[in-house]
Amino acid sequence: MTVTISPDVAARPAATPTRRPRDRHRRGSTRWVVLALVTAGAVVMLVPLGFMLLNAFKSPSDYSNHGPLSWPSGLYTKGLQTYWHESDYPRKLWNSILISGSVAVFGVLVSLLNAYALGIGRVRGRLWIVGLFLLANMLPQESLVYPLYYFAKEVGLYNTRLSVIIIFVVIQSAFGTYLLASVLGTFPRALLEAATVDGAGKWTILWRIVFPNLRPTLSVLLIFFFIWTWNEFLIPLVMLVDNSTQTIPVALASLQGDRLMDAPTTNAGSLISLLPAIIFFLIFQRTLTRGITAGAEK
Repeated sequence: MTVTISPDVAARPAATPTRRPRDRHRRGSTRWVVLALVTAGAVVMLVPLGFMLLNAFKSPSDYSNHGPLSWPSGLYTKGLQTYWHESDYPRKLWNSILISGSVAVFGVLVSLLNAYALGIGRVRGRLWIVGLFLLANMLPQESLVYPLYYFAKEVGLYNTRLSVIIIFVVIQSAFGTYLLASVLGTFPRALLEAATVDGAGKWTILWRIVFPNLRPTLSVLLIFFFIWTWNEFLIPLVMLVDNSTQTIPVALASLQGDRLMDAPTTNAGSLISLLPAIIFFLIFQRTLTRGITAGAEK
């Protein structure tokens, strides 16, 4: 029995064996070095938190006799109670949530509208305006305190939460506008032109095309604006002098006197003041991860 081989099959080269992709988990010692460095960095960052937890439940006498590095002899909770009642913590918590949440939402909205006009609307002098927003991010807050104080006094907004909200919406949106304008400057023009041909107006393009594509980036900005505003101290200290309008960082500063500081109460206050920000971050950590990953892929 004879087997005939067609010329096409005979001329076809032999199939080369496919090479298996290299396993990304087998990259030698470099991966373990990077992992060790990241772990060491995480431990260093957690050291202050460990000291705070160690001294938050320590009595003043225990702290003064054995120092901040000793293990507490008992569970001392009077510092938490003192800070809770003397600082009116529930009211301070509400003020911080209201101010930070309002700044995050309105800051992202203002940044989106500004960036849409600069990145897609092609406003005349766009580069100069974006450069101005970049310059605004470099200004230290100390140089803004007196003008903001004077203007707030003149318009009757001094010692109100609205004044702090307006100030930080402008400050945070300066960074957000610069970031989003750079992103929208590279937005596909063909997509916008196709929407215009279909009869879509500027608002329709913004909310139906631009906004869905920028949603991961906007979610990251929302989280950053909230955390940044939550940690602000100088401007709320100057603008909010009434106990009913102050925020948590200002309340923590009131625990320290001219010559004496109750370290256990301060650590206890820092602990319960930090918990809302940690809870907020844990809730939105997936959103933050997705937003950063989407930005890297784009």
